This record gives sequence, C-alpha cells and structure tokens, in this order.
Amino acid sequence: MTAAAQELLDAVTAELAPDAAANPLVPRVADGTANRSAITALALEQRSVIPADRRSFLHLAARSADAGETECETFFRTLAEGETLAFDRLGALVAACGVDKAGADAYEPRAGCQAYPAYVAWLALNGAPADVVLALSANFAAWGAYCATLADALPAHYGFSQEACGFFAFFAEPAPDLERQALAAVGAGLGRGLDATGSALRYGKLLQRYEAMFWETLADPARGL
Repeated sequence: MTAAAQELLDAVTAELAPDAAANPLVPRVADGTANRSAITALALEQRSVIPADRRSFLHLAARSADAGETECETFFRTLAEGETLAFDRLGALVAACGVDKAGADAYEPRAGCQAYPAYVAWLALNGAPADVVLALSANFAAWGAYCATLADALPAHYGFSQEACGFFAFFAEPAPDLERQALAAVGAGLGRGLDATGSALRYGKLLQRYEAMFWETLADPARGL
C-alpha cells in the first residue's frame, strides 16, 4: 500500500504542477524587478491566511479523529503546528517591510488573496479528510518552491535579513515527517477506497487555481507592482 500511495502522490503532484507562467509575481521578485509594495502586501495578506488555515487544519484533525482516521488526524495536527511556527516568523517579515502593528492591523485584505484560505475552510467543513490530504500535499509542492525562491531573492535584491526571510525559509525547508504522514494518510485512504480521479483531484485543481489567484492579485499592476 505504501508504494501505491507514493505513486498516487507523485502522479497527482505532477498533474497539478502549475505552469511556469502561473505566478506573475515570484519571477519578478527573483530578478529584483517587483515593487516592494507587492512584497509588503504579500506579508500582510499572510497575517490573515496563516491563522485561518491553522483553524481549518485543526477542524480537519478533529473530524479525522471522529471518523477514526488517525493517520489523517496526525497529518492535519502537524500542519496546524507548522502554521503556528510560521506565524511566529511572520512578524519579522512585516517589520522588514516597514509596517508597524497599527499599520498591519489597519490593512484591508484583498478578496483574491483570501479566496485560498476561504476554500481551505470549505474543505475543512466538507471534504473527506484523505481527499484533502492528497489535494493539499500536491499544492504544497508549488508553495514550497515559491517560498524557496523568495527566501533567496529578498536578501539578494531587496536587502532583507535572514531573520526577515525566516517565514519563507520555513516553508522552503524539506519536511520529511510531514511527507511520511501524508503517505500514511493516503495509504490508509486507499484502503478505504480513496479515488484520486474523483473529489481529491477536483479539490487539488481548485486549490491550485486559488493559489494562482493569490499571486495574480498581488501582481495586479493597478495594485502597484
């Protein structure tokens, strides 16, 4: 079952991999041509995204526990713990953008950026846990790659300190424990009849589209890129 779960995870991740042109912002940060205002907006949007995702993951963990899906519960609790650690690193990024607490609290999140956590909340209420594990795992591959690029580019082109980039470095780091937990959850899901061509794949496609919408909103020229 482990081999089948790995094959399924690899196949879905490959199928859902975003096109190189799907992210209009990160490549411009990578070459130093993005406006700092877009980077500031990215940091401020995450102040809403991270706590929302954490609550969604905790709800998914509780649903998994109620259903006796212990492998899924473990995966989602690890995700929630990770969001807590990421949020602890976010303050340094916001400060490096020159935004104080009052300014951060006054920031108005953009609908296009908050569509992703809104959909994760929908999944927390409606998605079968194993389906959500598979969809999220595929999406995280793209997110981690974006964060790795940002962690390298912000110090090189914008003078950000390593501490300020800790938020992105955290998500860019390999997470072997989480990968093992995802594999266990997907394997258990296969034993219960998980069908990757059904809900899991649809969830993953929507997550990738909302992910793209996040970056497109930040890169909107009218918003100051």
